Amino acid sequence: MAHAVEKNADGKLVVAISSRALFDLDKSHKIFKEQGVEAYAKHQQENEDVVLKPGVGFTLVKKLLNLNSKKTPIDVVLLSRNSADTGLRIFNSIEHYDLNIAKAVFTRGESTHTYLDAFNADLFLSSHYKDVQKAIASGFAAASIVGSGTKNAHNTQLRIAFDGDAVLFSDEAEKIFQEKGLDAFSANEKKSANIELKSGPFKCFLKSLHNIQSSFPEEDNPIRTALVTARGAPAHKRAIKTLRAWNIRIDESFFLDGLDKGVFLKKFGADIFFDDQHKHCQSAAEYVPAGHVPNGIINK
Repeated sequence: MAHAVEKNADGKLVVAISSRALFDLDKSHKIFKEQGVEAYAKHQQENEDVVLKPGVGFTLVKKLLNLNSKKTPIDVVLLSRNSADTGLRIFNSIEHYDLNIAKAVFTRGESTHTYLDAFNADLFLSSHYKDVQKAIASGFAAASIVGSGTKNAHNTQLRIAFDGDAVLFSDEAEKIFQEKGLDAFSANEKKSANIELKSGPFKCFLKSLHNIQSSFPEEDNPIRTALVTARGAPAHKRAIKTLRAWNIRIDESFFLDGLDKGVFLKKFGADIFFDDQHKHCQSAAEYVPAGHVPNGIINK
């Protein structure tokens, strides 16, 4: 993976999202897969004024846009494999929900990840797995959406949860676990407790969230973050000390020592959870929206 870099020196947070991550386009996509492009285009045109239901990333986007201000600038960009013609229904739905999204790229079937750099995107959410893989390889925080929309989100506060290894951190420790087993992993993490883990693809995005959080008072902050990891003692120390070295705040930390993550994410009320393992994303998706991060040895 290319090394993730901080994208915006001006402090603006930029999130790029695909139309299928923002809205529920399952019915339309089924027509596209089963009947082809022409039938899909006809369906979208005939239903141009039928408002789309919110998708997996909708609540996340809405809450982010509500935080947009001169003090905390946040921009959401639509990157869609639709054409501008078939994408008109999407923009009509954006207008219906009063989402402040003005920038869009419609590629008519071509990959969208190539435009992330031009927009200086901090995060890319998409339903197209290959686009996400390419974005990760280019050094962007990116995830493939899993699930069917927000079910247990907090009413007003934006809540985002992250896995540790291969997401916030590199997969250096995960490699030891996969290749040599739990005992070797535990021994290495105990020995390396004071050695900072290398950055993963989502470090810069978390840093951007931390910077926005820092603009608000502690007691009434509109953003809350969580680390939800399969690590347990003694492997927790290295994760904590790495975040401390990065000077990044995490509000809640869950060291689950292999327990199922889904029920804890439900209690936390995540608007989205990012993990590199399909099984954890599927567990989470029973309760909250999830994003699969195709990074690290697990996804090789």
